[in-house]
Amino acid sequence: MIYDAKNSMDVFSKDKRSEVMSRIKSKETKCEILLRKTLYNKGIRGYRKNKRIFGFEVDLIFPRKKIAVFCDSDFWHGKKQKMPEENKEYWHQKLLKNKNRDKLANRTLRENGWTVIRLWEKDILKNPYKESDKIIKAIGK
Repeated sequence: MIYDAKNSMDVFSKDKRSEVMSRIKSKETKCEILLRKTLYNKGIRGYRKNKRIFGFEVDLIFPRKKIAVFCDSDFWHGKKQKMPEENKEYWHQKLLKNKNRDKLANRTLRENGWTVIRLWEKDILKNPYKESDKIIKAIGK
């Protein structure tokens, strides 16, 4: 879909919207930091953060155990059901592309012997100890 300033309900110009969107963090998000602090408090070490494996950016990896952990945002990874009212087709395609990339990452990592854990932002923020237990179980501690 092509941006049409005359028919857009967006309060920003295309350039300004691009600038605003570029400031959305993809690393060091609140849920990632909270999860890492929780793991640290439980004595879990040995992970690396924000590493690229097989072309995919993984939030946490435990290289010795071959465990990849993703902290997925509810909106960007398609769990949040409400789509933006403006430019629905663009957002539908964007979020579908993200979901398909997630499936490909899961498949690629698993085919190469990795355990994949996907945690949702809202679940981490609600109960980080419960979510961190999923990782601890996979590690075998």
